[in-house]
Amino acid sequence: MKSKALLGLLADGQFHSGESLASSLGISRTAIWKQIRRASEEGVRIETIRGKGYRLLSDMDLLEAEGIVQGLAPDCRSRVELIVLDEVDSTNAEIVRRRAGRSGSDSGRIPVCIADCQTAGRGRRGRPWQSPQGQNLYLSLGLTFRGSFAMLDGLSLVLGVAVAEALEQQGVAGVGLKWPNDIFLGGSKLAGILVELQGELEEGVVQVVAGIGLNVHMKESAEVDQSWSSLDIAMPERRWGRSELAASLVNSVLDSVDEFASQGFSGFRSRWQSRDIFSGKSLVASQGGLAGNGCGIDDTGNYLIDDGEELVRVRAGEISLRVRP
Repeated sequence: MKSKALLGLLADGQFHSGESLASSLGISRTAIWKQIRRASEEGVRIETIRGKGYRLLSDMDLLEAEGIVQGLAPDCRSRVELIVLDEVDSTNAEIVRRRAGRSGSDSGRIPVCIADCQTAGRGRRGRPWQSPQGQNLYLSLGLTFRGSFAMLDGLSLVLGVAVAEALEQQGVAGVGLKWPNDIFLGGSKLAGILVELQGELEEGVVQVVAGIGLNVHMKESAEVDQSWSSLDIAMPERRWGRSELAASLVNSVLDSVDEFASQGFSGFRSRWQSRDIFSGKSLVASQGGLAGNGCGIDDTGNYLIDDGEELVRVRAGEISLRVRP
């Protein structure tokens, strides 16, 4: 959104003259008018009254890099390289590009990309992730682990716990986790996680990109083919701020990743299972003819299904599970 600075000035909901706006932004009144028109074409409601100026009618929740940084814990603040974009194809793809272009001097910082919208957002198995402008939170982190690929077993579940705990710290009750990478609220999908390996294993170093999509303000979408919710829908009495949520997510993810890197998955198993929406449910796999009751996860994050004869372990990435209709 090229008019982001202008909308920031209008965010107080008061009238502002074209002259005062032009002076604040260091541009002409004609440029102000063009930005007002462009924002209106993008769906932003702005009232124009001759002699009074412009007033913002739409609720705006702008992503502010300074606000996100201020919300980070001090130790996280020094570790993060924050990138806040108006638009990007995919925040995961942006992390890959940033890493590829890095110099050795800044390679120790964790790149975190947050975008106002994505034009090619992706979910698990290459499914599109709906990423409308100004509505939700699209966030990716570039994480580095020491060890082999095998140590990453359970990482998507660790991130699910981190997202759930961040939301709970923000006052969201009843957060559920759907194996292996979805966050649910009130029986509907609220957020998703996409973990992608980056590059080849080199000298015991594994690089991954962890993407998180969280529905915040979205209230309608004809293109989503499953039950979904957003924080605005689930808790309309609360005024949600994406910058505050982003900082809370980054804090929680980095804390959890540090614990996972040093102690492994064991400390997360009970935290994940206490939020398991499949527990005790009759489940069916998307392929392979597997069906049975959900029994939680094992010590590496595989899902356990009691098919009536034995406990079957299902690995993430092999098949998907759903509640039997």
